[in-house]
Order: sequence, then C-alpha cells, then structure tokens
Amino acid sequence: MKEGIHPGNYRLVVFQDMSNGYSFMTRSTASSRDTIKWEDGKDYPLIKLEISNTSHPFYTGKMKLVDTAGRVDKFMNRYKTHLDKKTK
Repeated sequence: MKEGIHPGNYRLVVFQDMSNGYSFMTRSTASSRDTIKWEDGKDYPLIKLEISNTSHPFYTGKMKLVDTAGRVDKFMNRYKTHLDKKTK
C-alpha cells in the first residue's frame, strides 16, 4: 500500500440508525456536530444514519422500506400542477 494516503485522525464515533434506534461505536474520521452519551458514560460524536443492516430490507427479510425523507410527497408536490394539467 502507498504510504501517507490514509488519514491519521481516527477517533471513536457512534453511528445511530434513526429508523429503529440501533447504535454502534467504531473508529472513523467522519465529522459531526452532534454528540451522544454512550454506555460508558462518556460523550462521543454522533453520526445519524437513515438505514443500517438492522433496518435494510435485504438483511431483515422485509420488503417494505419506510421513506423517512418524504421523497414521494416532495415529488408529488413538485409536479402537482403538471399532473393536474394531464388529468384535465
């Protein structure tokens, strides 16, 4: 491997799945403004995830994916006038 291509500022970071509350700690260089108190009583940076292996349909066996960002609603609102013209 090449020398000097990897960042050197790894630290402990908590990742939390916002859809089911599952969280895990690992080392990362990702930056975050949020913090969370972990099981050991210390505060760690928090990275919020929309989906993880505990909520992804492929890993859970459930084929329903909940849209947390409201993408369908955003699409419908954006193209509402266009769709209304087509139905007339």
